[in-house]
Amino acid sequence: MSDTKPHTPASSHEDLWVFGYGSLMWRPGFEFIEQVPARLIGEHRALCVYSFDHRGTPEKPGLVLGLDRGGACRGIAFRVAATQRDEVINYLRGREQTTHVYREVMRSVWLENEARERVSALAYIVDRGHVQYAGRLSLHEQLRYVRQGHGRSGNNRDYVLETVRSIEAQGFRDAPLHQLALLLRDEAPLHR
Repeated sequence: MSDTKPHTPASSHEDLWVFGYGSLMWRPGFEFIEQVPARLIGEHRALCVYSFDHRGTPEKPGLVLGLDRGGACRGIAFRVAATQRDEVINYLRGREQTTHVYREVMRSVWLENEARERVSALAYIVDRGHVQYAGRLSLHEQLRYVRQGHGRSGNNRDYVLETVRSIEAQGFRDAPLHQLALLLRDEAPLHR
């Protein structure tokens, strides 16, 4: 019998690291001890997931971020106390796994602190075989989906702009997202 549960730290006595690269950077939604800028190697941040729930619907999908293979991604690593570990994992599963478009995995991330230490962190990687995997879309296609997207967590435009603000607050840029944000900033907010 195979174990279908994701690999998470073996001991509930260990603190848990969580890697945020999208909305988790600006709205983690869970208690943490510290947050540290971090880099994950092997996957990159991409608007590659059709959103049928948080930022869109099946009829009018939005577009959200996923970690897709190749490259690297700068984000934030959150350290969660061991006593909060199970609660935070359950919260994240409820938030990130509503349609199971992400695979919950443990990945090495490099903390951008004085020690430059490597830690194992919980991360959500896009499942390329899932129906919501959008792949690589042109800027025009991304703009169309983001403009139309509105789901239970709000409109898609705000999601992209908040993520870009968070990236800038960390002192770096994400060229594809910044290019999209420039087009979106010139538009009035969409309310439904």
